[in-house]
Amino acid sequence: MKRKKRRRKVEDIALQRIERLFELAELDARKTDEKAKSRSDRYVQLAREIGMRYRVRIPSHLKMRICTCCNSFLIPGKNARVRLRGDYITTTCLTCGTQMRRPYKAPRPPSPRREKS
Repeated sequence: MKRKKRRRKVEDIALQRIERLFELAELDARKTDEKAKSRSDRYVQLAREIGMRYRVRIPSHLKMRICTCCNSFLIPGKNARVRLRGDYITTTCLTCGTQMRRPYKAPRPPSPRREKS
């Protein structure tokens, strides 16, 4: 039982650190100088490393702010282009040119088979 509590506490701390690093990345990415931009990318890299080290998923609302190719912090209008397509949203990283797609239709209800077990 102690091991589960300790594990949960470590995961909570890791999530708090990840969220704090994303806050710092957003503050630095809004600045215009090149040092601040590289610092915000470093904050994202650190957040990803914490997530991998402690096996904690980065929350989805934060994950879509990261470029999947170059791992830079994306700000729509500054270094990312966001377009609405038929069934999905396309985010283009203006640093490396990678396009990321995610659906924006309503999420599916949970499967009744999963609720039984």
